[in-house]
Amino acid sequence: MTDQFNNQNGYGQPGQPIPPAQGYQQSGYQHSYTQPVVDAKNPHKTSSGRTFGTAFAGAALACVIAFGGFTVYQNVTGAPSGSSVTLGASTNTEIQAQSTDDTLPEAVAQKCLPSVAAIDVYTAQASTDMFGRSTSSSGALTESSLGSGVVLSEDGYIVTNNHVVAGADALKVTVGGEEYDADVVGTDESSDIAVIKLRNASGLTPVEIGDSDNLTIGEWVMSIGSPFGLEQSVATGIVSATSRSQIMSNSESSGSDGYGYGYGGSSSQSGGYTIYPNMIQTDAAINPGNSGGALVDSNGKLIGINTLITSYSGNYSGVGFAIPVNYAVNIAQQIIEGKTPTHAQLGVSLSTVNSQNAKRYGLKVDSGAYISAVNSGSGAAEAGLEEGDIVTKFDGNSVSSASDLMLDVRSKNPGDKVTLEVNRDGETKQIEVTLGSDESSQSASTQQNSSSSSSEMLKRLLNNSGSSSKNDAA
Repeated sequence: MTDQFNNQNGYGQPGQPIPPAQGYQQSGYQHSYTQPVVDAKNPHKTSSGRTFGTAFAGAALACVIAFGGFTVYQNVTGAPSGSSVTLGASTNTEIQAQSTDDTLPEAVAQKCLPSVAAIDVYTAQASTDMFGRSTSSSGALTESSLGSGVVLSEDGYIVTNNHVVAGADALKVTVGGEEYDADVVGTDESSDIAVIKLRNASGLTPVEIGDSDNLTIGEWVMSIGSPFGLEQSVATGIVSATSRSQIMSNSESSGSDGYGYGYGGSSSQSGGYTIYPNMIQTDAAINPGNSGGALVDSNGKLIGINTLITSYSGNYSGVGFAIPVNYAVNIAQQIIEGKTPTHAQLGVSLSTVNSQNAKRYGLKVDSGAYISAVNSGSGAAEAGLEEGDIVTKFDGNSVSSASDLMLDVRSKNPGDKVTLEVNRDGETKQIEVTLGSDESSQSASTQQNSSSSSSEMLKRLLNNSGSSSKNDAA
């Protein structure tokens, strides 16, 4: 496996994202996109089925994602903190169709289209001086990007991607043929999940929620969303693979590239990383504007949130990825309940072992995740992990790099027990660890999000400060 992190101070930067081929022009306004892409000429694969690309970007405009940054916007939805909201349809219906070539796509589309929304994102028009520098906001709102979303409740809770709504000053959402104003309830930037709430909505059709833990490679699926602003579009395909994982750097994908990169110059996004664990790979068409939309099965049940593609051009090339619904809805539920979304955490600082540094420092193995510090009170400390241990396997799967281990941990839940194989001074040991939660570090990153650099965010995530900080690490 090729690691996306170098060995400088225990962390590094993944590769540069690929800009899109072009912006999409629709009559009356300009949509700019940054396609969620990975360099298709040089994909990195692992024996465990995980895929690492040189870079991914988001599907609606640009994926400028902060690692571990949970942002709660002003709650104007009327849902009190801690309130319980039932997500998804209250009844399940089975689709009866003759074959996948006959009535199945029609039946699934008819069932699911009322549950998929088109999201138009507006940002304030900035004034510039003669040198092109931003001076002030004129107050005028311009449509800067768009994406899709999935209806979770009758009163208008919708799950989408964080990169769809990041930096938005206003949202217009079309669902069931009606247009609504909407507000961001909260986001989990490190997972690329966001929840928005429609104003004055009732009687919507929530999607039926499926089970992404029991997918079969080759099973039929449909993607639904608004590619290039074309609302209520469907495309069919299959589950091409499961357990595809990716780490993406915000700082590498931010900035201006002529295609609206960085959400039209919005500075609301902090530097950091986003982890996409165990994504669903599909050949159902996913294009700019599909981000946040639905991937459903043959019974019209939601199994994933469409998010990324891999492509030479920046548009559909037959390989797309969706965040598993079990993971996405869990994060969405925490956001709706007013909680800070939490993720599993090991509690260590990491750097990558490769053949070069193994030879230089006399390490006993030439690949793995080197533990440079263990956080006091963490699951790692309680299990007996030590500074200098090199993790080579996680629950039987090979670990070749720091990013491998980060992805493995994120794929679990707080409280899960995992078995690490570590090399300690040339001796192989099996160590069982109970994973902790990153709640405290997530809360800290919320407060410091706007002023933290990429390296600081990653240090916080991994507890990579080398100090006696009591924060858990992921």
